[in-house]
Amino acid sequence: MITHKLALIISCVATVLSSSAIDKDLDHSWKLWKQEFSKNFSKDEEMFRRRIWEDNLQLVNKHNDEHSRGLHSYTLGMNEYADMTNEEFVAVMTGYTDDVQYERKRQNISGLYGTPPRRIDWRDHGYVTKVKTQGHCGSCWAFTTTGALEGQHFRKTGQLVSLSEQNLVDCSTWNDGCRGGLTTKAFQYVIDNGGIDTEWSYQYEGQQHRCRFNRYNVGATMTSYVTLRPGSEPDLERAVGSVGPIATSIDAEQPTFRFYKSGIYYDRNCNSLYTNHAVLVVGYDTDPNGVEYWIVKNSWGAYWGQGGYAWMLKYRGNQCGIANYASYPIV
Repeated sequence: MITHKLALIISCVATVLSSSAIDKDLDHSWKLWKQEFSKNFSKDEEMFRRRIWEDNLQLVNKHNDEHSRGLHSYTLGMNEYADMTNEEFVAVMTGYTDDVQYERKRQNISGLYGTPPRRIDWRDHGYVTKVKTQGHCGSCWAFTTTGALEGQHFRKTGQLVSLSEQNLVDCSTWNDGCRGGLTTKAFQYVIDNGGIDTEWSYQYEGQQHRCRFNRYNVGATMTSYVTLRPGSEPDLERAVGSVGPIATSIDAEQPTFRFYKSGIYYDRNCNSLYTNHAVLVVGYDTDPNGVEYWIVKNSWGAYWGQGGYAWMLKYRGNQCGIANYASYPIV
């Protein structure tokens, strides 16, 4: 479904693209891509999407050619979002809203957890559920909230329970459903509400509806939450290394992140101050060349990135603002 805002974006971009011709040599590739991702367009929209797709394919191929010559540390790949302009994509696939006033409740945890391990991947320890898909809904904040709480619930009980993002989208009134939200506000909702339902009992729909929370279907509860010192990667490392998966947010506006496929992500254009997309840091490691990276779980489906995950460069000036709004629940 195309919103009025997206319709305006499409109209403006269509005007720019209307004079560009399609490449007939790509007809077969275009057909295969549409089949792979079950894409169906009206006659009027087909050509518009095709031109965007070709532009994005050119970007991906150019980047990967440069990667083969040692100019980049990561590769790109065409995915289900390749028919969207960057403006469209950011409008519907991000959704973390910076709220500086609300985020003032922070704690400096420097020294609190001691020396972190050299590497950790909480997937190997049972803390992380399968990769999920937010769809065309700016609900990344809900997926990051459930991911962090799923990990801490497992830490306390030994039971990995998939929790309901739809419960948060519908019922966390301090947030704004598919139009964006903040993980700490979602944490506060779970505290005030006395819990959050399981995913099985309250399944994801990708649209905001009336609240249907059922206290008999609660899958996890929490008592409080901790917010880390803004911009401190050492604090983030201590928390990830000692506590478990940590909720945070990043700048996801760069096309290179949308099409990320493998390797250690670094884009010098990524903003270290502004963030717009919530993600879950599930660990960190070092590659054979000694380059450190964060292991980041996204909510754009398992086809995106490395099975739904990204490796993001660690200790490079707070790349993409990854340490700006980090937090985790207490259960």
